[in-house]
Amino acid sequence: MRCDRVWSKARLATLAVDRPGLGVVEDGVVAALDGRILYAGPAADAPAFEAGETVDCEGRWITPGLIDPHTHLVHGGDRAHEFELRLAGASYEEIARAGGGIVSTMKATRAASQDQLVASALPRLDALIAEGLTTIEVKSGYGLSLDDELKSLRAARALGQARQVSVTATFLGAHALPPEYAGDADGYIDHVCYQMIPAVAAEGLADAVDAFCEGIGFSAAQTRRVFEAAREHGLPVKLHAEQLSNLHGAALAAEFGALSADHLEHLDAAGIAAMAQAGTTAVLLPGAFYFVRETKLPPIQALRAAGVPLALATDCNPGTSPLTSLLLTLNMAATLFRMTVDECLAGVTREAARAIGRLDEVGTLEAGKACDLAIWDIERPAQLVYRMGFNPLHARVWKGLS
Repeated sequence: MRCDRVWSKARLATLAVDRPGLGVVEDGVVAALDGRILYAGPAADAPAFEAGETVDCEGRWITPGLIDPHTHLVHGGDRAHEFELRLAGASYEEIARAGGGIVSTMKATRAASQDQLVASALPRLDALIAEGLTTIEVKSGYGLSLDDELKSLRAARALGQARQVSVTATFLGAHALPPEYAGDADGYIDHVCYQMIPAVAAEGLADAVDAFCEGIGFSAAQTRRVFEAAREHGLPVKLHAEQLSNLHGAALAAEFGALSADHLEHLDAAGIAAMAQAGTTAVLLPGAFYFVRETKLPPIQALRAAGVPLALATDCNPGTSPLTSLLLTLNMAATLFRMTVDECLAGVTREAARAIGRLDEVGTLEAGKACDLAIWDIERPAQLVYRMGFNPLHARVWKGLS
């Protein structure tokens, strides 16, 4: 059988949907043709390949390329000063209500050109790529005006041209209330629904629509309007939900068949049941939990018991999770949330792909999918979760290319 490249003498964690646990293959082979996996499985069952190149993995582990399903990678400036304020005792809500938080980043983002936004995001992206990332979700949400949101989404798309990485872009216009709409949240939601979403859809700049359903964000009723506008324009939805309080956003997201509901520290039983029924993925963000010193854990065991898929993400953003390491995210999820090794690794591969609506394309080592691989110098998969500040990546492959 003809193929472009074969990786042999490897141990595979296929993460295949129909296999238990990590889908481990001890003596495995991966073959690629035209950037897609032709075969991934036991060497004993592999057909005879006529390969342009054969790579001897010398017993190394191969996992699917890592996926970060929730980031705010594109933004201007940083918020190190607010970090100092929090160290001095100020809360996230207090800083936001005093004009800091998202609105602070909005000012820096509006002042930056598209090229400047791309240039500032690339070091953050490069840090993730260096740990085996092959697919990333990037949200807008710091422009908060039509032109600046479009600029941010174009910058997100441009990242996928500047690096060998797959980018899914999410429109997050309903992230915070900009100053020009002070006291008129419904008026701003009108702008999001009637001007922003149609323009974003017309240019094909977003793969999904998100919102921040929270006391310092937008109400459930306002979020519903955003979701209705997204549905009218054929865009799937996801939601920042139940991070600081329970506004029943996760249940609302599930009502609209959302790809994911994210954060979820204050999620209740009704929200869990709704997510389970709708097939909505829970995206857990231990970096934000750690950084804002949250004490209320997301209901991991209840989500697990209900069969809700669990994904993990960095939530890379300037205010509450300036994190650019999926490997550290794995350790945080295990240590803070008590997730298992299998859950952690699935959370940044198979379930992360599910959370961005791309499980048919990436996230597992299965024939027909993009040949996105991470090859590791490890003795067992647990080492990817156990170590802190250590990167055992040997090689990264994106669409068959390394």
